[in-house]
Amino acid sequence: MFLSPWIPFLLFVLSTSVVTALPYRFPRLSPIGEKFLHHSRVLLEAPPSDDFKTFYYNQTLDHFNYRPESYTTFPQRYIVNFKYWGGANSSAPIFAYLGAEAPIDDDLNVIGFMTDNAIQFNALLVYIEHRYYGKSVPFGSRDEALRNASTLGYFNSAQAIADYANILMHVKKELRANYSPVIVIGGSYGGMLASWFRLKYPHVALGALASSAPILYFDDITPQNGYYSVVTKDFREVSETCYETIKKSWSEMEAVALQPNGLSFLDQQFKTCRRIARYLELRDYLWSMYASAAQYNHPPGYPVTRICDAIDGAVNGTLGKIAAGVFAYRGNLSCYINEPRNETETDVGWRWQSCSEMVMPISSDDDMFPPFPFDLGNFSRYCNGLYGVPPRPHWGTTYYGGHDIQLVLQRFGSNIIFSNGLKDPYSIGGVLHNISDTLLAVHTTNGSHCLDILKANESDPEWVVAQRKTEVDIIKSWISKYYADLANYKQNKTF
Repeated sequence: MFLSPWIPFLLFVLSTSVVTALPYRFPRLSPIGEKFLHHSRVLLEAPPSDDFKTFYYNQTLDHFNYRPESYTTFPQRYIVNFKYWGGANSSAPIFAYLGAEAPIDDDLNVIGFMTDNAIQFNALLVYIEHRYYGKSVPFGSRDEALRNASTLGYFNSAQAIADYANILMHVKKELRANYSPVIVIGGSYGGMLASWFRLKYPHVALGALASSAPILYFDDITPQNGYYSVVTKDFREVSETCYETIKKSWSEMEAVALQPNGLSFLDQQFKTCRRIARYLELRDYLWSMYASAAQYNHPPGYPVTRICDAIDGAVNGTLGKIAAGVFAYRGNLSCYINEPRNETETDVGWRWQSCSEMVMPISSDDDMFPPFPFDLGNFSRYCNGLYGVPPRPHWGTTYYGGHDIQLVLQRFGSNIIFSNGLKDPYSIGGVLHNISDTLLAVHTTNGSHCLDILKANESDPEWVVAQRKTEVDIIKSWISKYYADLANYKQNKTF
């Protein structure tokens, strides 16, 4: 489901009642999105093949100080596919997928860029799980790891990419693959990690493919209303009448809700699973549905088109049209809104991450949604109330950079592909222009969130096939240059 890791219980969940007192709306960062919309749904449900072997690395809790408790360790899961690897003797490359805000399991089948290209690269495939998710949990149990800010304090992106560096160096040592070049790959938050990894650990990774990585959505580098302006544009380009219907529906729904028995009418109109207690529950459900549809507007389903076709085709008033859009988006179900749901690891984990360092100021203004400003003060008070510590909204740009990125990175960084689809609302916070001849922006006009790294499908349009080929060709050029440098280095090595 489209789970908002930013808002607990939550504003961006399609299958639960919604808490609406929170003054912010942060859509989920994930390559996969909703299982029922994904063109590889069967792959999500299928167990991985026997080619995937699971290992655990004894990971250091705290990489950045020398207090005794920092040397505590925990088992961190990583999974390796040896099937296509050309071996250490030929210095065959290693593709490393950097796990993000969820267990690593689903990524094995869905992240097709790894398996689809392993044969032509003779690549070893390594998938590393992010600390505090899945089976990579410190302090012996999830309850203990998430107990308070003291145990959660080791749960951040800097520790995570240091984990990845440790594991990749360990794998190369164990396989005696010292000269095998590493390409790190990630999508969404994982794409951010991949780009930052290449900048922080260039001695470990030769290059990075950062898919749909909104590394510029911090510290007001990107306009706060950018995300929802793209959602609006996506719907408006499909159908002006659909856009107009959605835009005027908010006030009509609120007016109905304020009438006697108005909420009961809305329950019937939208076939809710449980009674709506407040109009805001329905509003937030619909808000998140439209955002999800735009972000994961993958072929061949194209959920934005599906919603708009249903809205435009319905004849029973504005609210009936909006309900038709819900039913078309979700498919044939017995009920739709306020479905029972348990919190996921992502809900719990990303709540902390967004309350600590991943503070993306996203708001809506002058689009198809009601105005909804981001208030850092309210957000800080909320986070401080939850954890006893406030967020650090400027830490991301302090530690990784972002301001004046063209000027800063053109003389420093190299070998990063920033890939985006411009239909993805998060692309507004991505790198969309080449920074140098090795820091490259590859995007498609009609692409959606992380589509380029998902498993190839026969129905994929030519433009995404071409995007993937461009990315492969760039990586081939990096590796080819590396092998030439390696041969020259071995021939002339003096120390």
